[in-house]
Amino acid sequence: MELFTRVDTPKAGFEIDYTSRIAFFGSCFADNISAQFAARKFSVLANPFGTVYNPVSIARQIRAIADGKVFGENDVFKDERCDGLWHSWDAHSSLSASTREECIAKLNAATAQARDFLRKADAVFITLGTAFVYYLKDSGMPVSNCHRQDPNLFTRRMISVEEAASAICEIVENLRKIKNQTRIASPSARNDVARFTSDNTPRIVFTVSPLRHMGDGAHNNTLSKATLQLAINKALEEANATYFPSYEIVMDELRDYRFYADDMVHLSKTAEEYIFKQMTETYCDSTTRENMAKVEKFLKMANHRIQDESSPATQQLKKKIASQAAELEKQIPGLSLR
Repeated sequence: MELFTRVDTPKAGFEIDYTSRIAFFGSCFADNISAQFAARKFSVLANPFGTVYNPVSIARQIRAIADGKVFGENDVFKDERCDGLWHSWDAHSSLSASTREECIAKLNAATAQARDFLRKADAVFITLGTAFVYYLKDSGMPVSNCHRQDPNLFTRRMISVEEAASAICEIVENLRKIKNQTRIASPSARNDVARFTSDNTPRIVFTVSPLRHMGDGAHNNTLSKATLQLAINKALEEANATYFPSYEIVMDELRDYRFYADDMVHLSKTAEEYIFKQMTETYCDSTTRENMAKVEKFLKMANHRIQDESSPATQQLKKKIASQAAELEKQIPGLSLR
C-alpha cells in the first residue's frame, strides 16, 4: 500500500560523475544542494555572486559573466546608512568590502572565476525561488540584493510569466555563449573578438525552490511559484533545457511538517538529503553512487577527531588516511581529496 504520492523522476539524458564540473545558481536551496555535492568532493561552483532568488537577477549576473564585464566605480556604492561598507546591487554582501577598490576587486575575481569554471562546466542547475523582483526607482535597474537600504529606494513587483520566461531564455543563451567561447576579450584586449564553436554545450537544468516565501503571504507565494513554473514550461519549449521536480517532491512526497526546520519554512536536513538522493538517482549511475558511498565512508574516517597530534596512534591514522586517499583517487577518475 502506498501511503504518499510519489513524484516521477525519470533518468536524465546525461550523467554526472566525479569527472563532471557542476555549477549552481539561485536560491538558498541551490546553496544547500550544491553543498551536498561539494561535501562528497564533486567539482562545484555555487552562486559566485551570492544567493539570488529571481530569474531577472540571475540572468543579469550570468550576462555579466558572458560579456566579460569589468566592474568599476559606477558599479558599487558606499553604505552611508548602516555599516559604511561598499556594496554592489548585483551581489551578496559576502562580496562587499571596507574600500571601493577591494569591493571592485572581489566582483571582478568572482566574475573571472565563474567564467573559467562555466567554460568547462558539464551541467548547470538554476533554482528559482520567487517571481518578485526589486527595482531601483531612479534607474529601473533590477536588484539582486537590497543591502538593507532605505525601502523608498525600490519598487517591488511580481514579474509576468512572459518576463520570467524571457529571463530564463537569456540565461540559457548566455550559458551557451560562455561555454562556446574559446576566448573572451579582456580589459587589456578590448578589441578582441570572441570565437565560438557549436558543440559541447552544457546541460542546463531548471528547478523551483520548494522553500515558501511566506513574507509575501500564502496566496502571493502560490502565485509567485506558479509564475515560475509557467515561465519554465514556456521557456523549455524554446530552449534545450530540462526540469527537475524538487518543488513537487516536497509538496507531494514530503508534505508533512516533520520534513521542515523549526521555522516551518526551510527544509530539514532529512528533507535536503532525500532530495539530494533523488537527484543522484536521476543524474548519477550506479557506479558513481557506489563511489560516493566510498568517499563518504573515507571522509567519516578522515574527519575523526584527533585528541593527541603527537601520539603514535595519530601518526598511524594519518598514514592510513593518506594511503586510502591515494587509493581512492586511483580508483575514481576525477576525484580529488586534497
